[in-house]
This record gives sequence, C-alpha cells and structure tokens, in this order.
Amino acid sequence: MPVISCGGMRYQHKWQDVDPKEIPSDNQANLEATIHRAVELGINHIETARGYGTSEMQLGNVLPKLPREKINVQTKVGPKATVAEFLQTFETSMKYLRLDYVDLLSLHGVNNRQLLDWSLKKGGCLEAARKLQKEGRCRHVGFSTHATTDIINEAITQGDFDYINLHWYFVNDLNWSSIEAATARDMGVFIISPNDKGGKLYDPPRKLVELCAPLTPMQFNALYCLARPQVHTLSCGAAKPGDFDQHVAALKFYDRAAETIEPIEMKLRAEMDRALGADWCSRWFAGLPNYVEVPGEINVTEILRLWTYAKSLELTNWGKMRYNLLGQGDHWFPGENAAKVRDLDLSTALAESPFANRIPQILEEAHGMLFEKPVKRLSES
Repeated sequence: MPVISCGGMRYQHKWQDVDPKEIPSDNQANLEATIHRAVELGINHIETARGYGTSEMQLGNVLPKLPREKINVQTKVGPKATVAEFLQTFETSMKYLRLDYVDLLSLHGVNNRQLLDWSLKKGGCLEAARKLQKEGRCRHVGFSTHATTDIINEAITQGDFDYINLHWYFVNDLNWSSIEAATARDMGVFIISPNDKGGKLYDPPRKLVELCAPLTPMQFNALYCLARPQVHTLSCGAAKPGDFDQHVAALKFYDRAAETIEPIEMKLRAEMDRALGADWCSRWFAGLPNYVEVPGEINVTEILRLWTYAKSLELTNWGKMRYNLLGQGDHWFPGENAAKVRDLDLSTALAESPFANRIPQILEEAHGMLFEKPVKRLSES
C-alpha cells in the first residue's frame, strides 16, 4: 500500500448509476488521466465504492487495461439486512469494475448499532465477505465508518477485520483510541477524506495558510497524520490529475515528518489557546454524551468540534459545510443541529462535562455562526 491513495468519489460523472452511453467523453478522459497519473506516481491503490454512483462503471473502462498485479483495487459495499442483498450488491460492483477480484473489500459505512449487527452477526455480511475471500474474489476484508468512537471500537474488538477506513486528522483527534485498538490487532489504518472533511483544505482560510507556512495546510495535515506510525494510508479524493501534486511534494518530508510539523503544530495550538483558552482546547470533549443520549439528539460533540476550529482558526466555511449536513445525512452524519437548544434541558446530558454551564450558549453561538440551510450529502444531491 502506498501512503497516498487515489480516492474515487470526486471524478465520476454522477452520484447515481446511469446508462454508460450518458457518460461524457471528456469526463471519462479526465478520470482515466487521473488514474494514469496516480499509477505513474506510484499511487497504485485505487479506491471506490458501490455508493459512488458511476465511479465503478467508469473505472471499469480503465482498470482492466492496467497490469493487474501492479494495482491494488478497493471497493466498498454497505452492510445489508440479508446476505443475499449484500452479495448481489457486491456482484454489481464487480460487473462494473470488470475485474475477477478486488484486493480490498470494505463493509461500507458501519455507522450505527444496526449496521454493526448486520455486519457481525452469525451469518452476516462479514461472514459473507470472508467466504468471498476464500473464493478468491477479494484478498483483504475491512470496514469503513463514520460512527461514534464507541461503535468503531466495538467493530474492531468484536469483529475480525484486516483494516479500517476512518476519520482522524488535526481537526478531529476523537478517534485516536480506535486507531490504537486497530494497531493492537495489526490492522491497516486508512484515513478517509483528510482534505475535505479534514478542514476543506483545498480552499483554506488565510489564517490557516499563514500559520501552516512554509507548508500548505493540506501538506501539514497529511504529514500530521503520517507522522504517526499507526497511520498507513491517506485517501486523496482526486478530481483531476494535478490533485496529487501537493501530497507528493509533502512526501519529501516523510522521513522527518514529526520534526517538520512540530513548529507548525505549536503555532496552531498556541493560536487556539489564545482564542479559546488552553483549558477549553485541552478538554472540550471530556464527558460529552453521544448524540443518542442528548435531548433532541443534538450532536453536541460534533457541533463543539466545528465551533472550536471555526472560532479559533477561521475554518468557518468548512464548519458550515459540515454543520448544515446535521439532520440531513442519515447515519452518515447523524444527530441534529442546535436550532432548538433553547427549548431543551441539556443539564442531565452534560452533567459529566467540565463546561456544562457554558455549552448551551456555545451551541447557540455555533448555530448562528454556521447555519445557512440544510444540505444533502453529495450522493443524495
């Protein structure tokens, strides 16, 4: 596995399946140029999913033409209530990819307890994936997740997976215990969307650009992740061939990543402490309940995280992008925004937080700062 992966959810034509004849030739040409550029750079891991619309179909026009032993192909299939549905969906992926096997197969979006049960139960989707592995249809089995940390850790400790795809980066340290649990089981650790969900770093605010110099924010975040030996691969969701350039340039610091990022991280954290107070920055997340335990299912943890980085580092556009998905993203982005916080008594839910008295006011401020209008996930838009 390379340390940079070619993610497949940005260059496809549509988020829904279409007749292959509808795919514009220029869109297909761009996708194929992106794949060829990735392979040329040594980025031989190409990742897609059944949920990425025409991505698999379009990749099926280029991947079979590449030397099979030189590429690692990953697709992801969501857990289903029945194994028959899971296998049928897998076969659709393979038909579109035009491959005999994939190197990595993920159970895609183990995001809540029901999906965890569908994955791990006797006769469930993980068992079916292992059977596919024995048949030579896939080589390694893992899972991707947007879940709360407790569910991720359950999947790691109770399941039998080879690798995990999850969120973790400078603006989201909350899943570190999951990375440690995966490392203890010798699982591969694959970071999802460090550029987009990691801060919308392809369009960074001026303040972040200045604080991250001489690196770009995207390069800093990549090295921040890769400086940890527990982290193996970052997904670069490329929309065009040039989207790999910043990451490749950052890799000249790979062997000294920790010492390269240290002064930048110190500047960033000092600015956050100045803006919000060191006490808040060091333990704002302590004692917070999961959204299912909060009146109105307000996703307190996520809202406070977005507010913390938007308020201190001017990551407001990123905060808006994420905040306005609350209540709209189903299990991919669960919980509600803070629109009704004044009408709810959060005192019991926040009893374990050292900032219980401040949080309702911060939630209200966050809503005023970040709310524009509800938006759908890309795959539903």
